[in-house]
Formats: sequence, C-alpha cells, structure tokens
Amino acid sequence: MGACHCEMCRKWGSGPLIGAHCGSDVSFLGGENISIYSSSDWAERGFCKLCGSQLFYRLKENMHYFIPAGLFEDQNQFVLERQSYIDKKPSYYSFSNSTHDKTAAEMIEKYGKSLIT
Repeated sequence: MGACHCEMCRKWGSGPLIGAHCGSDVSFLGGENISIYSSSDWAERGFCKLCGSQLFYRLKENMHYFIPAGLFEDQNQFVLERQSYIDKKPSYYSFSNSTHDKTAAEMIEKYGKSLIT
C-alpha cells in the first residue's frame, strides 16, 4: 500500500489516497457504470457513475492501477509501505508506522514528470 499526499489526491478524497498498487491486469464488474476523468496528460481517475465512489488512479502510459484500500473486502492483508509527496502532507494527520517516503521533487525526478492532477 502507498499513500499519496499530493494536493489533487487530497482534494479528490478529502485525505490522502491510500491505495494498492495493482499493476495493469485489472478488471471491474459493471464497467458501464465507470466514468473516467483525464486528470492530466499521463493519468486518469475512475469513479462510479451511480454512487460517486473513487475506483482508481491509473497511469495512461502503462495502464498501471492504484486502487483505494477501502474498496477491498479484506483490508487486513495490507501494510502501508510507502508515502509519496510527503512534503505536501498537511500537519493535521500522520501515520505511526515507518514507510519509504518520497517528496514531490523525488517523485518528479523518478518519473520525469509530476504524477499529480
């Protein structure tokens, strides 16, 4: 699991996006009810047209999905291992476990562009 503290994720869900890195082999039942928002040149966000739930953040280049933890029935299987945009995290919350943290600059350096928006 990873947590993203970028401004867009926090605006989208009123807190960090805490999601599972699911790769590109992902399918959904009821795909006709999924609406996709192209949030940048490189990423898009999916949500349910019926209830408005966040369904995923997906990189366009490789179709890699990040799916919010709350969508999984067995959430006890997860361990929060990484946080991105840690320098953008507001001071009113923090996580107690030790994680691998990356700043906005480190994320941009790693991926060659900002992954937010």
